[in-house]
Amino acid sequence: MASANSNLDYLDSAKRIVIKIGSSLFVDAQTGALNRAWLEALADDLAKLHGAGKEVVVVSSGAVSLGRRELGLDLVKARLEDKQAAAATGQILLAHAYKDVLGSREIKVAQILLTLDDSESRRRYLNAVRTLKTLLRARVVPVINENDTVATEELRYGDNDRLAGRVAQMISADCLIILSDVDGLFDQDPQLNPKANHIPEVATVVPELFDMAGGPGTQHGSGGMRTKLEAARIAVSAGCRVVITNGHATRPIKALCDGGRATWFLATATPQAARKQWIAGSLSPKGRIVVDQGAGRALVDGRSLLPAGIVSVEGKFERGDSVSIVNVDGAEVARGLVAYSRSDAELIIGRHSGEIADVLGYRGRNEMIHRDDLVLTSSDEIS
Repeated sequence: MASANSNLDYLDSAKRIVIKIGSSLFVDAQTGALNRAWLEALADDLAKLHGAGKEVVVVSSGAVSLGRRELGLDLVKARLEDKQAAAATGQILLAHAYKDVLGSREIKVAQILLTLDDSESRRRYLNAVRTLKTLLRARVVPVINENDTVATEELRYGDNDRLAGRVAQMISADCLIILSDVDGLFDQDPQLNPKANHIPEVATVVPELFDMAGGPGTQHGSGGMRTKLEAARIAVSAGCRVVITNGHATRPIKALCDGGRATWFLATATPQAARKQWIAGSLSPKGRIVVDQGAGRALVDGRSLLPAGIVSVEGKFERGDSVSIVNVDGAEVARGLVAYSRSDAELIIGRHSGEIADVLGYRGRNEMIHRDDLVLTSSDEIS
């Protein structure tokens, strides 16, 4: 059972945190205007996390709502292109707001817009992950929203809850904080039944939980508890702990740390372990890489696979595909996600990492497969 201390303990142990913010929290319900005071207070929370060395990613709704007010649109009767126009108008307002409140606290901000296709297309997925991780290493806070200006109904995440879950999965986050308009998960809708029981901790996201969930709570929000449960399911499967808590407090993350009521969804593995399990068992290898004895020993010792230790490559694979790593006798030793396509890999076989740029004409990764993208399937020494 989660306790007041659990909130703080869980957050203290997290290095990489994704925070999802719904429209209803900072768009005024009466006027449709940005609630600047709430956003300023949230920025204090983000600054404290950032100052403690955390890597922070924000997934923020609000562009469509802000753009609707700016353009004087009635979104209830709006066509898809009207909503896309509202998103285009509101997104610049949203980006400026985050730039102002975080910039005044000496925190650099970046904007990233994603569509569902960006996570389904392997190359675009890898590019998004690389960009996000580069920004985090540079101590920048990425602010992510769904790219409503180009997304069609068939290619939408549908809401930023699921987008936040996918982002947490993409970057191997330790914790996903979903700021909602309720205190977490209840066994019934608390707006309809004041005696509904709050559920402080969930060990497994089972189908019965979805039966208890309701729909969107306000005119400015598109998600409901069902979409938050779906986000939790996605993130937890990637080893990310998830919390749903009330975001209406002046400083909602501070309120959570101070023991605010919330529902925690627990992960059974770390993000790193979940990723390794996914690489080992959920992906079908598109090719094989044959390595020499020295490279094989390096893998067993926990190091990356460098081009210099590769004897040959087989199959048809692209950057980011799963490949099997075998010894010269054909016995599999490991599996991993390759950093180069088959055609590029053939050109740099046996080369030192410093030669890659000269051979390929561009600067890629030093490793053929980084150790974070590699899992041993046999601990036997390669001969």
